[in-house]
Amino acid sequence: MAKGIYMPARQSALSRRQFLEITLGATASLSSILALQHPPAVFAQKRELNVLTTANYVPASDKKLEEHAQAFAKQAGITLKFDHLRSEQMPAKLAAEVTTQAWHDVVELDIMAAWLHQPNLLDVSDLVTDITQKMGDVYQFGRDSAFVRDRWLGVPYFWISFPASYRKDLFEQVAEKPPDTWEDLLRAGRKLKKLGHPVGIPISQCTDAVSSMLSILWSYGAKVMEADGTGIAINSKETAATVEYVKTLYNEAMEPEVLSWDNAGNNRFMTAGKGSWIQNPASHYISAKTAKLAVSEQIYFQLSPAGPSGRHTIVTPRSMGIWKFSKQTDLGKEFIRFLFDRERYIEYITSSDNYNHPIFTALEGHPVWSIDSKYEPMKTIGRYSHLYTWPAPPDPKAQIVIYNYIIANMYAKAVTGTPTKEAIAWAEGEIKRVYEKS
Repeated sequence: MAKGIYMPARQSALSRRQFLEITLGATASLSSILALQHPPAVFAQKRELNVLTTANYVPASDKKLEEHAQAFAKQAGITLKFDHLRSEQMPAKLAAEVTTQAWHDVVELDIMAAWLHQPNLLDVSDLVTDITQKMGDVYQFGRDSAFVRDRWLGVPYFWISFPASYRKDLFEQVAEKPPDTWEDLLRAGRKLKKLGHPVGIPISQCTDAVSSMLSILWSYGAKVMEADGTGIAINSKETAATVEYVKTLYNEAMEPEVLSWDNAGNNRFMTAGKGSWIQNPASHYISAKTAKLAVSEQIYFQLSPAGPSGRHTIVTPRSMGIWKFSKQTDLGKEFIRFLFDRERYIEYITSSDNYNHPIFTALEGHPVWSIDSKYEPMKTIGRYSHLYTWPAPPDPKAQIVIYNYIIANMYAKAVTGTPTKEAIAWAEGEIKRVYEKS
């Protein structure tokens, strides 16, 4: 029998222009396709399954997935190949596969990618029905992410929370408690920057930046779209208040390096011992703990800070989808069903040290939540977590707004000198352009 084959992550070098062209649905150029460094599936051998996932920030998680994939390949007598890409690369890669109608069979979908790519994804409602009968219902945000127009276009797999994380020893040095509000963070951040340990929130072209900026935006009562999803609402006095807040936080509690960070920037910032506070999943702590870094002893977690309109943050659901144009749709279903064996699924979730949270509500009391006492705040974070479109319903064009980093770029413009009104007007225009594009 053929053994499963694990393909290491392929790093593609896509320009910003290529990214925008592909994400907005333009025809991909030959050079951009070749830059992805993977031959189309039309050349694949018979009974070969090609899988694409986001590279997990906890390597043990990908290692466990590889182990399960190899077990499936051996059982099914097939060759199974993996590609892992950085989260920043996934939008362009998925768009390129839609353009060429080729390459991978099973793909990982984050946030609302199932909405964006709905015409090209296989209806897997039968598979979800079978799995939920065995595992129980998924969280509502998992359903909102993958249940598109009365059909499941992805099988909800896990979710990633977005708590705040702080250095307990540094906050004690400046006589501050973990910040309960964004104003508390500003006050403490001023002291911590003088101490040589600034706050670190990315204001750059990465999804962590979008996540943090939306957390602030929502907490001040602002929103990108109206709750019914029919109107653009970004241009408001509430948004202006958040821009002024971020400008002050950037100038008085942070350093310019945040303008160029990718999704791993704040991780490195914290594990290197420089950072005092970030907003991020638990990956930085897990990495520091695994490497036995002294700083891991001082890293703790808290809920995202509150603002005048309450406490809000984002949630990142992940699901597994199958392309309609795959020649191995039945095999893809077999593979996904294999992953959702109860014992195998729990083994996978546990391997991530609770970076990947179980998507099934029946597992709320599972010991995975108690792997580390520092994860205690994460048990309730789901109460304050929303999909990126909130308060509007899921929408395929909202995913493009996320992928194009319009919200993060609005704040980046403001902190680098663009007047607040101009930065907001620019964002409003960009969002309007996305929604008006046919």
